[in-house]
Amino acid sequence: MNKEQAKKRIDELNRLTAYYATKYYDDDAPEISDFEYDMLMVELRNLEKEYPEFINTNSLTQKVGGTVKEGFEKVEHIVPLQSLQDIFSFDELDGFDIRIKKEAEENNIKLKYVVETKIDGLSVSLEYKNGNFVRGATRGNGQIGEDITENLKTIKTIPQVLKENIDIIVRRRSIYW
Repeated sequence: MNKEQAKKRIDELNRLTAYYATKYYDDDAPEISDFEYDMLMVELRNLEKEYPEFINTNSLTQKVGGTVKEGFEKVEHIVPLQSLQDIFSFDELDGFDIRIKKEAEENNIKLKYVVETKIDGLSVSLEYKNGNFVRGATRGNGQIGEDITENLKTIKTIPQVLKENIDIIVRRRSIYW
């Protein structure tokens, strides 16, 4: 692939991923499978890595998809909620394992893995003050999400009171109703 072809394909992938992300995140009407979308993103990341001069700041490799919905109070995240990294091959899994073990060893951290099947759900941040659940918010665009505290209070697996009186913000992935 030459530079002109790469630029054209990167532009096309940016249009496609933006369209499919809107259908999925904003319209709640996905048109392709998660795997098909992920493969478009992998191709885009690889091309941007090979041709960094064509990286667009609006590329979904550079930001989180989704927008803040109308009708909900907006919540600004203290720490941005970024997308989680996907792994699609045993080679990528081995690379992840090597990186994590190296970092754990350098920081004298004992390492254990917990692995679960990826199931689609909602990523949220849960905010506790003095051990009490005070606010829950969606990821939104990573910087600003929607306040869904009252909805989250109905989920039995989300503790309303912690065992310790601490202030903490927890990111929880895969919330289901």
